[in-house]
Amino acid sequence: MKDLEYENVKSDKIARILGIYTKLMNGGIVNKAEEARKYGVNERSIQRDIDDIREYFENETADIGFINSVIYDRSAKGYRLEQLYKTRLSNSEILAVCKILLDSRAFTKKEMLLLLGKLVESCVPQTNQKAVMDLISNEEFHYVEPRHHTVFIDKLWTLGQAIRASQYIEIDYMRTKDKKIVRRKLKPVAIMFSEYYFYLTAFIDDKEVQENFDVLNDAFPTIYRLDRIKKLKLLDEKFHIPYSSRFEEGEFRKRIQFMYGGKLQKVKFEYSGTDVDAVLDRLPTARIIKEEDGRYVIEAEVFGKGIEMWLRSQGEYVKLMNM
Repeated sequence: MKDLEYENVKSDKIARILGIYTKLMNGGIVNKAEEARKYGVNERSIQRDIDDIREYFENETADIGFINSVIYDRSAKGYRLEQLYKTRLSNSEILAVCKILLDSRAFTKKEMLLLLGKLVESCVPQTNQKAVMDLISNEEFHYVEPRHHTVFIDKLWTLGQAIRASQYIEIDYMRTKDKKIVRRKLKPVAIMFSEYYFYLTAFIDDKEVQENFDVLNDAFPTIYRLDRIKKLKLLDEKFHIPYSSRFEEGEFRKRIQFMYGGKLQKVKFEYSGTDVDAVLDRLPTARIIKEEDGRYVIEAEVFGKGIEMWLRSQGEYVKLMNM
């Protein structure tokens, strides 16, 4: 008899939860007092049912890619379903993003751990957070921060605002060659990331300073590593770049290697290695103009002197034809 009563109670609960779930999915309002009268239970039971449905939606988020949330609507005096936004990532997606962040080695260890924690907490359902953190815990423990040990993440947003507003900036910058601090007035145009470091690309406004540079043409920006910017000041003055002459970060990115300054140039070389795709991925503007017996003649448009370093690093697999 007890088993039969238990089965009946269990069956009633399942029917009740499915009824409430269906009502929510159809856009209805769930009032606890009304549902309690309808199903002959107290309001605490209805609240537990709502909590069970909430937990189900949270677990379902990782698979369906968006958030179904049961919220209390004061004006309607009941609970309703709201699809919030498609921002939560799947377990695989968040793991991939965390791995890329760790491999970037762009931040101090303290910054990196804070970023990863916030990312997992905000983008992964609570029930899956431990599983994701377990998969990256070893890399977190052995994470090697950059040698400059500089916290600069707040500068990213400040520079981003200056770029967006076409606002002049003034920086005190530590040069690479002699560690001397120099002051520059700049027109900032883009923030970029490459191989462990964030960079600012900007046009120098001071004509006297420009005279000491190899590249005199204003079409080519200079490049500054963010961790070497010792002081940053936003100026009230604004600059104007005509739309037809605007700096296109995506096109610039295709042509620059190792974030070294210089001129825009074409390079032609022969490649005899085993993976030509790796070369084409490294040089987005590259194209194969000839292929014969496993040897490829490749031409690319590149910006700056960094290409010379990369070509030398390929050893006997690369034969320079012209630059």
